Amino acid sequence: MKTYRLSTVGRRTTIILLIGALAIWAFALWSFRSTLGISYHPSFFWSTFQASIEEGLTISQIIPALLMLVLIVATPLLVWNLLEEWAATYTPTEAGLRFESLGICVVYPWHAIQRVQRVDDDSDEPIDELYLADDHTNQIRNPFLRFLHAQAYGRQRLPIYAGLANRDELLTEIRHRADLQGEEDQREVDKVAATNP
Repeated sequence: MKTYRLSTVGRRTTIILLIGALAIWAFALWSFRSTLGISYHPSFFWSTFQASIEEGLTISQIIPALLMLVLIVATPLLVWNLLEEWAATYTPTEAGLRFESLGICVVYPWHAIQRVQRVDDDSDEPIDELYLADDHTNQIRNPFLRFLHAQAYGRQRLPIYAGLANRDELLTEIRHRADLQGEEDQREVDKVAATNP
């Protein structure tokens, strides 16, 4: 059984994106603190936060603070998605496609894979998604990891990342084992039709 994982270039790209996400998160934390004039020290956080509210917040403080708060909450989820992508492996087995990453192991049976769909044909590095008939995330025992995995991908989709080594070989294997051979032919027909209206 061959295991497919991100190529060296794919891993490097993911690490660059991860560093960028962490820089954005650090900026959001700093900006939120300076906009509201609060302290992150556990002993002083609530008292400085309450003092800031009692002094009255202007619209020029509220809007940037809300934007930074959204970034503070959303960026750790993005970081998780990037880490899961960085560690992702795909292994075609007799039982189905096994996906593993950071303590997650899910086997998607071949019969549950309904189609493979390209997310963006015009992209230099296209991503494909597997659309699944059922939710298989219940195989992830840890509820927190199950939540993180589901918020990253959804419960009935699984991406085949652009930076994957031998990606086309894996997609061919998936289509063959899931009996989706006609789907590739239809995609070629659609592509030709789109270029020759």
